[in-house]
Amino acid sequence: MTVLVGYASAHGSTREIAERIGARLAESGCRADVRPLDDGTAVDGYTAFVLGSAVHNRRWLPEAAAFLRRHCDTLVHGRVWAFSVGMPAALRGPWRRFAWREEAIVLDALVPLPGLCGHRLFSGVVTREQLGRVGTLALRLLGGHTGDYRDWDAIDAWAAEIAETLMAAGKAPGR
Repeated sequence: MTVLVGYASAHGSTREIAERIGARLAESGCRADVRPLDDGTAVDGYTAFVLGSAVHNRRWLPEAAAFLRRHCDTLVHGRVWAFSVGMPAALRGPWRRFAWREEAIVLDALVPLPGLCGHRLFSGVVTREQLGRVGTLALRLLGGHTGDYRDWDAIDAWAAEIAETLMAAGKAPGR
């Protein structure tokens, strides 16, 4: 049995988070395949899934949402965890509290996943190149700053929770 760690990434930050999760699962004794969520990503042979996407306009990227729709019937039979990568930590003051509410909005927009074991909203990398001049100015006006806001300790801890759950359920790949 193997875990699919699938991702949709706009600029690479979500891919790097998925790779980190896959590495931590492997260190815990799980076999993990880290793959992009595209038309060629199959779900056959997986009994657990960790799926993530960058968040743009409070929604997963189109290719990730399409993957969920395409494979919804299969995903309900496996254990599924989801993660989203946005920019809550890039904001300051009252805007930061509002940004963390994004998780509920993102979850509501996802295709219903009855087997969803958990979801995390992580902050990613926000650069001037990604936002452009107007976006960077808007971020500044909201009290935010560009930078790398990934919390690797939180990502590692979540991956460890997933591995522990799989081990306890006897679904640990490679065991």
